[in-house]
Amino acid sequence: MTDDERSGHGAGGRHAAGRTPAETADGSGALPPLEGDPAQATPPRGLPVPDPVTDTGRHALIEPDDAAPPLPDPAGEAERPGLAPGAPAPAPADGADDEGEAPARTWSGRLRRYAPLAAAAVVLALLAGLAGGWIGWTLAGRSVSDGALGRPLPQADPASSQLTPVEAVAEKVLPSVVLLKVEGGGPGEDEGSGIVLSADGLVLTNDHVVSAAAAGGTITALLQDGRAFPARIVGRDTGSDLALVRLDGAGGLTAAELGNSDSLRVGQQVVAIGAPLGLDGTVTTGIVSALDRAVSVGGDQGGQATVLNAVQHDAPINPGNSGGPLVDLQGRVVGVNSAIASTGGNQGGSIGVGFSIPVNQARRVADELNRTGRATRAVLGVTVTAVGQPANGGAVVGQVTPGGPAALAGLHPGDVVLRVGDRPIADGDELVAAIRDHQPGEQVGLALTDRQVTVTLAGEPS
Repeated sequence: MTDDERSGHGAGGRHAAGRTPAETADGSGALPPLEGDPAQATPPRGLPVPDPVTDTGRHALIEPDDAAPPLPDPAGEAERPGLAPGAPAPAPADGADDEGEAPARTWSGRLRRYAPLAAAAVVLALLAGLAGGWIGWTLAGRSVSDGALGRPLPQADPASSQLTPVEAVAEKVLPSVVLLKVEGGGPGEDEGSGIVLSADGLVLTNDHVVSAAAAGGTITALLQDGRAFPARIVGRDTGSDLALVRLDGAGGLTAAELGNSDSLRVGQQVVAIGAPLGLDGTVTTGIVSALDRAVSVGGDQGGQATVLNAVQHDAPINPGNSGGPLVDLQGRVVGVNSAIASTGGNQGGSIGVGFSIPVNQARRVADELNRTGRATRAVLGVTVTAVGQPANGGAVVGQVTPGGPAALAGLHPGDVVLRVGDRPIADGDELVAAIRDHQPGEQVGLALTDRQVTVTLAGEPS
């Protein structure tokens, strides 16, 4: 290897390698500046001199391991500028061996070079992962917190919220309604409802609810507070389908408030309470659908049918509601639930057509039963027939009881009654229902097809 080859870039370039101090013009031994760059000072030993033609400095600045420094020259070390005689030669650059040859790139050198970049990449990846996780967690948390599952339950405080009208009615009336379980008169048991009339256990219900116990059966009354009492029949009125029972040993009961059924209006909202299918404490709502509706009930097993002058409503009632109260929005009893209409066949249950006995009639009957054990009803003293009934309606008189109210008023067989007071009469059931809506001894006006008469109604045991 020649001196020129050993010098390389590490000794200041090929131009300075062949010049000695003896070749200088003044013999001072100092190397003059290179031609073409008189102002530039001689670069320090050990650093490459950029070649303006072929060398851009890339190797010195970017790839220092590729540049091999010159081998030390023992003979000329003392003559090198900036090196004192006897001073040790500069240590070879990193990556150079003892011979001055630049070794091949090693993995350790590469690791040293790229370690900062790799570390930065790892940090960036971690930051990106953390940022993505935070965003995902935030979005997931927001989707849950914005939904129903993320919201807290409202404070449970029923006492602080204002009651709706129906809630207020239920709160007031439920303690005054009882479930009646009746055994006797056949297999199984019958169930119905009752209305508490006094604190000592007087209860109003339907006659068909307790009739099975009339021949030696038993009645048990269950209150809303869980108490149970045996009950006994005080009196029955099959003609109005009403009965009165008393709970033995009962006390401190909540009596219902009775209203006035004459104030009912079609479309008025009402509430029915009872024990349909044995489900005591059931509350349903509806409206008054019609007033003074003649309804024939019973008579299915050869017995005499009962004609009720009923309030029609659409509050759902079912078997077990019988005897329970129909109330207005002030919680006052305006009727006794008694019957429902059906479409025939095996279909049962409410179809939105229910019937209740007006409370004014029920109150009169209950008062008589409580005082005497028996009830009376108003009678006209005629029978009715469908023969010769006009197409436009009316009740045709069949027979007239001699000496009865109708005979005394001058009615004859074949007369057609078109109106009782202000109430139109469509058929014979309508006439019966209209008469039973009045009390014995009351005077009523009858409009016939050819005249009007006034009749004083008589009474008879129901």
